[in-house]
Amino acid sequence: MHYRISSSNPSSRTIEIEFFLTGVSSPTVELQLPAWRPGRYELQNFAKNIQRFEIFDQNGNPLSFEKITKDRWRVQTEGASELVARYTYYSNTVNAGTSFADDRLLYINPVNLCLYADDRLHEPCTLELVIPDTWEIACGLKPTAPNLLSATDFYELVDCPLIASPELQHAEYKVGETAFHIWINGAIRPDWERIKRDFQRFSEVQVQLFGEFPEKDYHFLTLILTTPFYHGVEHRNSTMLVLGPNDEGEGLYTDLLGVSSHELFHAWNVIRIRPAELLPYDFTKENYFTTCFVAEGVTTYYGDVMLRRSNVFDDAAYLKELQVLLKRHFEANGRAFQSLTESSWDLWLDGYDKGVPNRKVSVYNKGATVALILDLHIRRKRNHARSLDDVMRLMWERFGKPFIGYTLDDYRAVAEEVAGEPLDWYFDRCIFGNEPLESLLNEYLAFVGLSLESDAADQGSAPAVFLVQIDGSEGLEDRFRWLTNQR
Repeated sequence: MHYRISSSNPSSRTIEIEFFLTGVSSPTVELQLPAWRPGRYELQNFAKNIQRFEIFDQNGNPLSFEKITKDRWRVQTEGASELVARYTYYSNTVNAGTSFADDRLLYINPVNLCLYADDRLHEPCTLELVIPDTWEIACGLKPTAPNLLSATDFYELVDCPLIASPELQHAEYKVGETAFHIWINGAIRPDWERIKRDFQRFSEVQVQLFGEFPEKDYHFLTLILTTPFYHGVEHRNSTMLVLGPNDEGEGLYTDLLGVSSHELFHAWNVIRIRPAELLPYDFTKENYFTTCFVAEGVTTYYGDVMLRRSNVFDDAAYLKELQVLLKRHFEANGRAFQSLTESSWDLWLDGYDKGVPNRKVSVYNKGATVALILDLHIRRKRNHARSLDDVMRLMWERFGKPFIGYTLDDYRAVAEEVAGEPLDWYFDRCIFGNEPLESLLNEYLAFVGLSLESDAADQGSAPAVFLVQIDGSEGLEDRFRWLTNQR
């Protein structure tokens, strides 16, 4: 499968795609456009952005086709050995999961706009960009010729976004044998020495936790906007980040660190340590699963912890981020009806919308909160000799490294193995239940000299919460090994 992508009139916000399918031998071929993208578990129906759609044989003769679902076409091949689909894709939105073109940028998430045939998913793919020779390309895919990228199969292709521009800025650092690339596009002057130092620090502690990095290289692809924005999406050997505004202040830099550390942790957790229901991805429909509290909650928890362990954050900076996390859960949906497993399942329904009040919880915020509880429970029981680190290492060794997919029961079994005891209370209260968690959380926060306090709430509203240090806590520095040392 070969794709040629261009934008001859970028002011129209249209991207032109030619899809070449060779080796055709059947009387009909069905072409599918993905209905959703990895990293956001909701149907996005990318086919709604297609303006013009035509199909030809290798000689340029039009072929008959019909649309048989909202994003699937059946083509009558009429003996053709090759098909060429030509279509335009409209995109006027920039976030970490879209595609966009203007006169100085071609930004592509291939999952938005690349067709495929079901029986060809595991065949090699090539992606050709029609861009000026002076433009540079930032992407996790390997270049095989100027402006030509190759993927081992469709799954790799659609898990590798790209930025092409004459204004890309680039820096590189290494951790072991792995090369890490930082790409920035936008009106900003990066402090590269600071960025490389801090990125190398948090990358090193993440690699140390798992003992190895899954890929030979990794790319932080960053678009900086003039307006406030914060979004990141994980990919196989890259992440797509969209941030703003481009004021070059500490707020922007803190956002860059936070989202980058979070997304890098995904290189293990969900890219490789993946729920069995998502392996392989079925791009035609919902892929329901109940463990997004592991995929996103544990990752959210570790994203900031890794910044503290690497000394990119000090204690105060970390505790500030932890307070933000806890406020987001307890003030927004601490009394919500659904459990984490129910809200994970319902991501496909309304997980990314505000939705009905007090119905669902955030798999990110509550998921990170209960990851903190589990980590502190294991550390308290084992005096820091074991921790959630051991859980994630075993998940990597047993499921991520062999890439076989895990179930909720698998995660529970590993957690109980590390804890050295049944964890019925934890899963019943934190994962399957919907009870408020303030008192349980405070039981474990006290172990590290912290407390979650709240003010008096107005009738019908949630109380505001505040994370405070307990006065006179003994051995606080020793207890803070939770933040400063890996297990």
